[in-house]
Amino acid sequence: MEGDLSGFNIDTPRWDQRSFLGRLKHFLSITDPRTILQPEQELDWAKAMVEQSRTVPAVIFWQWVNQSFNALVNYTNRNAASPTSVRQMAFSYLTATTTAVATAVGMNMWTKRAPPLVCRWVPFAAVAAANCVNIPMMRQQELIQGISVKDKNQNEVGHSQRAAALGITQVVISRIAMAAPGMILLPVIMERLEKLDFMKKAKVLHVPLQVTLCGCFLLFMVPVACALFPQTCELPVSCLERELRDTVKAKVGESSPYVYFNKGL
Repeated sequence: MEGDLSGFNIDTPRWDQRSFLGRLKHFLSITDPRTILQPEQELDWAKAMVEQSRTVPAVIFWQWVNQSFNALVNYTNRNAASPTSVRQMAFSYLTATTTAVATAVGMNMWTKRAPPLVCRWVPFAAVAAANCVNIPMMRQQELIQGISVKDKNQNEVGHSQRAAALGITQVVISRIAMAAPGMILLPVIMERLEKLDFMKKAKVLHVPLQVTLCGCFLLFMVPVACALFPQTCELPVSCLERELRDTVKAKVGESSPYVYFNKGL
């Protein structure tokens, strides 16, 4: 496989990122596990193509597929322009962990007399609660200092706390959506399967089957959840803080009604 690499930009998705379908195709392509089956010659070509590019990949595959709901992942995917101290990271981790444990324990006590299926959904509630706390806490510096916003020509025009709040909210929604099918549908599937005679006899298969099914859900939901919102978000200038709004209008006038920012992952 050969080709002209002039004009190639690895940071530019091949599909229109303004539509959900375009974003879905983009994330499906970069998380495609079939790459492990490609001939070594094609992989070497792909490596050479990346090495010859003008740019460094903006998104690393393993940061997406290795999604977890702990402080380390949230720290890795924060807006790097907003520094976070070790103390803040530790506090965020402890807060999120405490929230998740408290939610799980509290709901387990509350659902003692509930149907078994309802009890199996408790972990999802704990994960959702942890994300609602962990991500904003880990990225609190963005909420305090604001994140960089740019005009349509990619010129920085200032820092906005409102843009940070919007980006973090979208990330929280995406993370919860990523986990939802596997943690809501999988218990239903396993409850049905465990009633079958052969599953009652082969209890040793329960754990590996759950792991496999969970992996299948994540394989599909990681790109879907990442594609829910554009990576580069736009925010009307009229929604910015008053001081920043005046600054933007002074710099670009009325020619750019929107500002743009990277929401993180």
